[in-house]
Amino acid sequence: MNSSVSKLNPNAEDQAALWAARVEGTELSIEHRRELDRWLAENPAHRVLLSDYCQLSADLEVQLPLLAEAGAFNQTSVGKKSAHSRKPVWFLSGTVAAAAALVFTFWIARPEPAQEFATVAGQRQSVRLPDGSHIDLDANTRLRFENRRHERHVLLAKGEAYFMVSKDKTRPFIVETSEGSVRVTGTMFDVKSPQSDQLVVTVTEGSVQVQISAENTAAPAMLHPGDQLSAVGPVVNRTVLSKSALANTTAWREGQVVFDSVPLRDALARFAAYHGRVITASAGAAGLKLGGRFNLDDLDGFLSALEEVLPVRVTRETSGAVHVALKTER
Repeated sequence: MNSSVSKLNPNAEDQAALWAARVEGTELSIEHRRELDRWLAENPAHRVLLSDYCQLSADLEVQLPLLAEAGAFNQTSVGKKSAHSRKPVWFLSGTVAAAAALVFTFWIARPEPAQEFATVAGQRQSVRLPDGSHIDLDANTRLRFENRRHERHVLLAKGEAYFMVSKDKTRPFIVETSEGSVRVTGTMFDVKSPQSDQLVVTVTEGSVQVQISAENTAAPAMLHPGDQLSAVGPVVNRTVLSKSALANTTAWREGQVVFDSVPLRDALARFAAYHGRVITASAGAAGLKLGGRFNLDDLDGFLSALEEVLPVRVTRETSGAVHVALKTER
């Protein structure tokens, strides 16, 4: 530290470390800001000392992850000495060492920055979270993850995602949507929220607790493998899927979609949403039933298949829009 601090009260070291931790880790309240200003005004050397400890905090933020990765210490054992540590900061002693430990404690207690993930039309993405969980994102999906101290929190703004949650009974994993939330400690499930008033939760392993939005007074629902809960506004339905239907629900993770006697209008809507295209059907064609497994990424192949299995004609506009009508329609 700067030699000018030798003339200070010994408590100044601890105070500087505390202020550095507060400045670096949180947003100061008006009261704390005034208190800091008074402390800085007491002695010109306080400002130098605070600067030194802020730099120490910045250095720790760079070095500690590297040390942790190398096995130099265990973050759950804060304050324990490590025989493998060779960084200069760990050779500080006395008051300076105690103050450095204080900065270190505040450093690891700071919440991790939120992570945001988003996909566009025709894109899927798989991500690994800091807690070891995995998320598969479907096209046109946006979510935000916060690795909080007492919980793991996902805000699914729109789209569909499949969650493979690592087990941690002390920190539940919560997926929040505008229509409701899903709470688990470790399991596998799919959450779909294409619009603000729609929610579909499908469980493939373990169990989840689903709480519909505050406007709905129903008690939380417990779902188990094969269970699917869908909510559209105030209407909530719960079904048990067969093994094949369950597999079809998450086929999008492999770039596939399965239709089982689905109205053509719904099948077209699935491809339209995935590719970000305008795809419409005439009144006569919209109600035709479609079955089969199709490649989500191959829109042209899907449209060509429609003309082979259904009595329809596909018209592709120069704008990129697509219209499907009965062959007998003009």
